[in-house]
Amino acid sequence: QANLIRSHSAGVGTPLSVERTRMLLALRINVLAKGYSASCLSWVPEKGMVGASGDLAPLAHLTLGLMGEGRMWSPQRGWDHAKTVGLPTIKDECFIVQGIGLITGTQMMSFLAAEAVERAVGVARQADIIAALSLEALRGTTKAFHTIHAVRPHPGQTEVALRLRSLLHSDVFLSQISGKSHRTCDRVQDAYTLCCIPQVHGVANDNIAFVKSILSTELNSATDNPALDYLAIGVNELASMSERRTEADQPLPQLHDCTLHCCVGWLVAWLVGVFECACTCWAARKAPRTVQHRCFSVLAIELLAACQALEFLHPLNSTTPLEKHIRLFLFPIRPWDHDRQMSPDIEAAHMLLREEKVWEAVRPYMDQYRDRLGLKPLPLDD
Repeated sequence: QANLIRSHSAGVGTPLSVERTRMLLALRINVLAKGYSASCLSWVPEKGMVGASGDLAPLAHLTLGLMGEGRMWSPQRGWDHAKTVGLPTIKDECFIVQGIGLITGTQMMSFLAAEAVERAVGVARQADIIAALSLEALRGTTKAFHTIHAVRPHPGQTEVALRLRSLLHSDVFLSQISGKSHRTCDRVQDAYTLCCIPQVHGVANDNIAFVKSILSTELNSATDNPALDYLAIGVNELASMSERRTEADQPLPQLHDCTLHCCVGWLVAWLVGVFECACTCWAARKAPRTVQHRCFSVLAIELLAACQALEFLHPLNSTTPLEKHIRLFLFPIRPWDHDRQMSPDIEAAHMLLREEKVWEAVRPYMDQYRDRLGLKPLPLDD
C-alpha cells in the first residue's frame, strides 16, 4: 500500500493553496466517512468525555488507531490489535505538534447531539400521529385543534394543531367516531393530555428546533453541550404525555377488564411507561438514550393500546389515514382477549417508530390536506 501511494505521487506544477488543500482533504474525509472504503476503525470507549475540556479521551483513542496502536476493527478480523490488522506504526515525531490538534475538540459530543436531534424529530412527529389515534379511541373532540391556534403563533404549537387537523375528522377526511364524540357522555371537555396536545407537543417541537439551530451554526465550535439537556427535557415531555394517555384511569375499561379473561391486561405495559429510564451523568450520552429507550418505548405502548382500543369501537371507523394506514395496514394485531406475552408486540411497534414507518404511512395524507387548504407541503427534512 505504501508503494502504491509513493508510485502515484507524480504530480507537477505549483502546489494548491492552503485553502484548496483543506477543501480537498475535507471532501476526501467525507468520502471515507461513508464507510465503503477499507473500514479499519479505532476502538473508542463511549465514556471519557471531559466536558469543557473537550472529548480528550475518545479522540485520543480515535487517534491511537491512526498511529497504528491499540485495538482496531476490520471486516475480516473484527476487533483486534492494530498490528494484527496490519496497520503500520507511525513515528512519534510526526505527532509533536499535531497531537493536541487531534484530540482537542467536541466532535464526539457533536455527533451524539446530531444523533439525538435526528431521533427526537422522529419521536415528535410520530407522537402527534399516535396522539391522534388515542384521541379517536377515547372519542375526544377535535374542536381543541381549531385554526385559532394561529392567534398564538408559536411555531411548534400551530404546526402540531395543523397535523392533528389533517389526521382527524374534517371535510377532507371524515370520521364516524368523531361524529359521535361527547354526544353519549356527560364529559364537559377532554383530559388535558388530549385537548392540550398542541401546546405540550408544540413546546417539544420548538425545543428540538432550537437545539437543531445550535448544531447547525456551532457544530464545530461548541466546547460543551448544555443544549442537549434542553433537548432531553423537551422530548421527555412527549413520553410523559403519552404515558398519561395510556394510564389506567383513562376511559378504556376494555384494556384492563378481567371480564375479558385478561387478569392483568395492559397494566404492566402501562407501568413500564411510568418509570423513568436511568440516565448517565453526561448530557451528550443521555440525550440519545432518552429518545431511544424512553420515548420510543412509551410511544410504542400507546400505539398498541390505541390500536387495540379502536377495535372496541367497530363498526365505527376513523379517518382514512388513521384507519387504513395505521390500524389496518401497520398493525393487524390480534385482539387482547386474554393475557399473553406483550414484549414482542411492543418491540415490533418500537421498530416501526425507529424506522419512522408510522410517519411515512400518513405523510401523503397530511400533504393532501395541506394541498386542499392551499398550504405548502411538508419539507422533505421535516
